[in-house]
Amino acid sequence: MAALPVLALLLLAAWGGPGAAGQKRKEMVLSEKVNQLMEWASKRSVIRMNGDKFRRLVKAPPRNYSVIVMFTALQPHRQCVVCKQADEEYQILANSWRYSSAFTNKIFFAMVDFDEGSDVFQMLNMNSAPTFINFPAKGKPKRGDTYELQVRGFAAEQLARWVADRTDVNIRVIRPPNYAGPLMLGLLLAVIGGLVYLRGSNLDFLYNKTGWAFAALCFVLAMTSGQMWNHIRGPPYAHKNPHTGQVNYIHGSSQAQFVAETHIVLLFNGGVTLGMVLLHEAATSDMDVGKRKILCIAGIGLVVLFFSWLLSIFRSKYHGYPYRYVIA
Repeated sequence: MAALPVLALLLLAAWGGPGAAGQKRKEMVLSEKVNQLMEWASKRSVIRMNGDKFRRLVKAPPRNYSVIVMFTALQPHRQCVVCKQADEEYQILANSWRYSSAFTNKIFFAMVDFDEGSDVFQMLNMNSAPTFINFPAKGKPKRGDTYELQVRGFAAEQLARWVADRTDVNIRVIRPPNYAGPLMLGLLLAVIGGLVYLRGSNLDFLYNKTGWAFAALCFVLAMTSGQMWNHIRGPPYAHKNPHTGQVNYIHGSSQAQFVAETHIVLLFNGGVTLGMVLLHEAATSDMDVGKRKILCIAGIGLVVLFFSWLLSIFRSKYHGYPYRYVIA
């Protein structure tokens, strides 16, 4: 009877041994993966990965860390302008995390270029770039783990909000100093100061209604075309279809826009405004009747043409809008 406890201990050790050894081996593999990623992250904030690295460090368990991966195509022959713009913002985000005091091994930033990891694109059935995906510490990526680039844009601040939502890691984006703004302001003040100095006591130009009206009109056109939205969201300039190569300058949704789209809208709004100005001049100026008729016809033509184009853009973004105007 005394041999029964000893036999039970031996059986328990036999059963627990392989499990304990497996757990220890799992911890060793995890430690090696984390140490490898930390070493690479210390040299470069965004870790470049090929197919083997991606499968071993991102897809294969065990993993107790999240990996934000940017799938892109940066080689010049790919001609992906958006990829380069998104990469700049992604680098800013990764550097902000790497050099912050809160940096840990809880999250890493990586990149897979199509020319270095085309097998990864095939494995994930991915046919567009750039694309951002969060691979969580546990389980597979869910729907929300794919970043909505067309809706949110690729500004580092927007990416940081998405990362915080998916990983609970808050990153304070720190941009490199940009001296363009202060330099432009200094240049503007220098020009104004120079004009004041040269004109002396004759400051009538400051009371020029036409000059102030033109400046105000330029500001209004810039704001109504969506320039502030571009500044906040950081959308791509345009979108190139990877299959057909066709470039789209107008976003097909009312929830987003491209930078090129705002430039087009700015131009069309300016055309409508110019037409209205010509109509006003035709009605109020002291020119002879023939010139006033020419101004009137030109004004009507500009308003009709550019307003029709504006309405066509509106119809392309708000599908099902029933009204059109002339050529829209």
